[in-house]
Amino acid sequence: MKNNKKALFAAIMSALIATSAATLPSAGYAFELPGIKTSSARESLPNFVDLVEKYGKGVVNISIVKKAKTIQMDSPFGALDEQSAEIFRRFGFPFPFGGGSRQTPERRGMGSGFIVSADGLILTNHHVVEGADEIKVRLTDKREFKGKVLGSDPKTDIAVVKIDAKDLPVLKMGNSDKLKVGEWVAAIGSPFGLDNTVTAGIVSAKSRKLPDDQFVPFIQTDVAVNPGNSGGPLFNMDGEVVGINSQIFSTSGGFMGLSFAIPIDLALEIKDQLVKSGKVTRGRIGVLIQNITPELAESFGLKNQKGAIVAQIEKNGPAAKSKLREGDVITAVNGKAVESSSDMPVMISAMKPGSTVKLTVLRDGRSEDISITVGEAPSARASGAAAANPDASAKLGVAVRALSEREAEKAGTEGVLVEDVKGAAARAGIREGDIIVNVNGRAIRSPSDLRNAVSGAKKSVRVLVQRGDSRIFIPVRIGEKD
Repeated sequence: MKNNKKALFAAIMSALIATSAATLPSAGYAFELPGIKTSSARESLPNFVDLVEKYGKGVVNISIVKKAKTIQMDSPFGALDEQSAEIFRRFGFPFPFGGGSRQTPERRGMGSGFIVSADGLILTNHHVVEGADEIKVRLTDKREFKGKVLGSDPKTDIAVVKIDAKDLPVLKMGNSDKLKVGEWVAAIGSPFGLDNTVTAGIVSAKSRKLPDDQFVPFIQTDVAVNPGNSGGPLFNMDGEVVGINSQIFSTSGGFMGLSFAIPIDLALEIKDQLVKSGKVTRGRIGVLIQNITPELAESFGLKNQKGAIVAQIEKNGPAAKSKLREGDVITAVNGKAVESSSDMPVMISAMKPGSTVKLTVLRDGRSEDISITVGEAPSARASGAAAANPDASAKLGVAVRALSEREAEKAGTEGVLVEDVKGAAARAGIREGDIIVNVNGRAIRSPSDLRNAVSGAKKSVRVLVQRGDSRIFIPVRIGEKD
């Protein structure tokens, strides 16, 4: 009887185990959740093998040498005799205070690049080859060549290097405008000198603006990029180059999931100019623009925050000869929408000096087109400063006075000088020393002009101030209390 019970129990347990095993998914197979269609891991993940085998040969390693140099330094104290110098030394001051000569050590650097022509044209980053005395380019077949910089553009971080070679493997160029956020991409480069390292990820964002890089709408990815990857190509899944890996965001110096590539469309435009003339010519129209905040949108009566506000028009600049006015909101350039002020430098700088650009602007609620002949951007822009008793405009929170003739001439504008600021104006960001040029589009030439302009306002006013050589619109909510 006991044996029969044991046998029965064993049979039941075997049946239960078999039933449970039959209901579980087998190893190596994907199972589906209710209402969600899935595929196997092999089908859903991209395959980079063919891409690397076909196009990896077009990626190069670039190493540079900056030779040791003797730099002659000027002393801020001028020439001192030895007795005077010895007195400073005894009191612990270094001498010659930066004067005399100083030896800089030899420095070496490394980066990546890729071949864009069979006769040896290579694209890389400006910062990879900047200041190099010697450039060595190594191919994947271990051949090495001396490189020469044909041209370099620090504003876009693009450089063109030439090597004396023939029949080189050339990479296919893609269209960075067609990239989509979420699309798979891969990078090949030499992080930390490890040649032809392949990393992959997705496009995280497009047209990303970074501080001090107003001319580049970066492609943001989560592709692992580290020191040495700079200048290497970013590929799409068709094996086309869509960007040049240029920067990472990091608090540690290493990769943290944020890498940025220069769009290949922009890079090729810069490359063509560098090869042709060794420099880059950019367009300009001579305006200072400002982004639209919710407060400014309200003060201008705008339905949304798209576009760029013309805060200042440069005297004798290209825009000064057109019908464009301060306070106009630029919504399109040659029919292409302007989403924010950061779009404008990229659009205008890409235009050929002497060509005509059509700006679509909003003025007093109406849209109109304005044509401007594009000028040539100077290599550097000079900057200056403005100067600084009181008539109160209590509603705004400022104490102002009229500019003297000399101050107006120096500042290049009419207006009133802010000598004290508090309350609403201080909260909005107006500062002592600012020159108030107009309020809600109304020119301000005296303290009484300012009082009259502000007196009828109930909620907010739009104040155009000049600060140094720049102008900026500042929305001030005058109904708020401290």
